[in-house]
Formats: sequence, structure tokens, C-alpha cells
Amino acid sequence: QVQLVESGGGLVQPGGSLRLSCAASGSALSIYVIGWYRQFPGKQRELVATITSGGNTNYVDSVKGRFAISRDNAKNAAYLQMNSLKPEDTAVYYCNAARLGKTSWGQGTQVTVSS
Repeated sequence: QVQLVESGGGLVQPGGSLRLSCAASGSALSIYVIGWYRQFPGKQRELVATITSGGNTNYVDSVKGRFAISRDNAKNAAYLQMNSLKPEDTAVYYCNAARLGKTSWGQGTQVTVSS
């Protein structure tokens, strides 16, 4: 089973950018569907973006045009580029890898958008 570790979170001002990374080990990430999720305090985790093994992407409406999901199979990693960040993007962001009904989660990385 693949193990995932997120990094790249932090504090950023509104309008700023962050790039989250998801490093994988234990299996080739290329065979998985990768998803980035986020969780607001007291709320359930919600899907932000996905990318298939073939590179097809999908986004929740609230981040379309601002966020970009990508993967680098050679580095066994996935990324979430977040631009034009808003205070309402503040959340813990999680990387997920899914294949054949099985999923793996990272530990999450905090993103705080505040002036």
C-alpha cells in the first residue's frame, strides 16, 4: 500500500500562492487516482481536485481557475498549485491515492490564508 506525505502548507496572505506536494513511497503513484481534499474545522473532508493516471483533472467549482493539480510519475509525487488564495481556503489539506476500492491518506498539511 502506498504511503503519502504532504508538505508545503503554511501561512499566506490573501491573493498569494502556495504549492502543496504529496510524496509517495511503497508503491508507484502512477497507477493511482490522486485526490486533494480539504477539511474545515468542524466539517467533513471535501474533495478539491482529482487527477487520473491518464492525467485527466477535475475540480470543485470553488477552486476552478485558481488551483491546479498535477503529478510527476518520475518523482512519484503529486502537487496542488494554489493561486489567488482566499481566507475561505483556510483548511487542512490532504492527499489521497485511490485504486480498486482501496485508498491511502497522508497526514495533512495546514493552509492558512490571512492578512
